[in-house]
Amino acid sequence: MFIHADFSKPVIIKPEDYHWVKSLGGEVDRMMLDRIGDEKARATSLVKYAPESAFPEHQHPLGEEVLILSGIFTENAEDDYPAGWYLRNPHHSTHQVSSKAGCLIFVKLMQMTEHEREPTRINTNDPANWKLTEHRMICPLFQSEHEQTYLEKLKPDQIFVEKSEQGIELFIIKGQLFCGTEIYPAGSWVRLPLNSAAKFQAGPSGATLYVKTGHLQHAIDVWVK
Repeated sequence: MFIHADFSKPVIIKPEDYHWVKSLGGEVDRMMLDRIGDEKARATSLVKYAPESAFPEHQHPLGEEVLILSGIFTENAEDDYPAGWYLRNPHHSTHQVSSKAGCLIFVKLMQMTEHEREPTRINTNDPANWKLTEHRMICPLFQSEHEQTYLEKLKPDQIFVEKSEQGIELFIIKGQLFCGTEIYPAGSWVRLPLNSAAKFQAGPSGATLYVKTGHLQHAIDVWVK
């Protein structure tokens, strides 16, 4: 299966474009944003867990990255992560996941390297995890030679600018972004190719963004034949 697998092309998906698909076992609903592969795939998706749903224990070759958008995501029947938590489960990690009340997550599969071995758990609701850097309010999530990942809070009408020779990816968690007359509401996903520059303006209520840069060259090297 190939969904938006050409990393040389920009991709923009808004909530009005969503098409939800049941997982093979029917445990969850998935909105596939990009994908290379079938059930075991390099994938970026939104995943909805219904109340009382569960996934059996499974392993993650090349890791799993999760941002909880709403509800409560539970690992191994004991570790609860409400909306705002960011998780990285490294190469060959294993867990069982469930949600008693239901949840919505943004998830990336098989996009890490074999060298990433330590799990990451960051509560982005904690003000201590945010830093004012060059007039930008940033919550750093992860950095390596292959990617830089962070959240950014924009004030009303604030301009967001990001440049990267190796690709840019955005997910709008809250608020809106504008680009000319185009409006990107919360839930919109944007992927820009190598040597791109992103420039948007936050809406009147501001915006909170998930941002990843520097990662697409590695994806091309590993996945594009």
